Amino acid sequence: MMKKVLFSIVMLIAPFVIFHAKAQIQNIGNSDFFDSVVNNHDQKFQMSCIPSAVEMILKYYKVVDFDFYDLQNEWQNKTDGSFRDFDNKELYGITFSQKFVLPRDENFPIDSLFQTIENELKTGKKVIISLPSDTGWHMFVICKQTPDGEFVAYSKLGSHTLILNNTKEIVKKSNGTEIMTYRTPPRLY
Repeated sequence: MMKKVLFSIVMLIAPFVIFHAKAQIQNIGNSDFFDSVVNNHDQKFQMSCIPSAVEMILKYYKVVDFDFYDLQNEWQNKTDGSFRDFDNKELYGITFSQKFVLPRDENFPIDSLFQTIENELKTGKKVIISLPSDTGWHMFVICKQTPDGEFVAYSKLGSHTLILNNTKEIVKKSNGTEIMTYRTPPRLY
């Protein structure tokens, strides 16, 4: 009798375990891999959102492991940091570039900013963006564009995942912002 009960429990649980394992394998092999990167990443320090975003890009391209936090550990709570710290900097074959370093006012070329982001996304890349938050500015990684044209951006706050579905609206209210794009060697595509 005990063997039949045990066999029944195994038969009930097995499909769920197999389904879960297949889902994880499928995420690794397709565009949802960025979700895996975000879900397995943490922002280690209160002020380390810039290197945290850069680390997510490096992890996305698999040039570092999921346990890589060297950039944040070096940065820690640096208060005078900006995208400038990574401008034209090559890390593990990926070269980062700061863009749209302009006054945030009525003359900011928001349409050009949005077109640049859209062009990067169309090539399969992500875009790091600075967005206003309660404490100043926080960095997000734009990973995709919705059918209605909005940008979806992810970030971390400690181990908590932040997801924005109204990035364009936030940028418009801020009168613009900076972004960081990157170049990869052909082997990483």
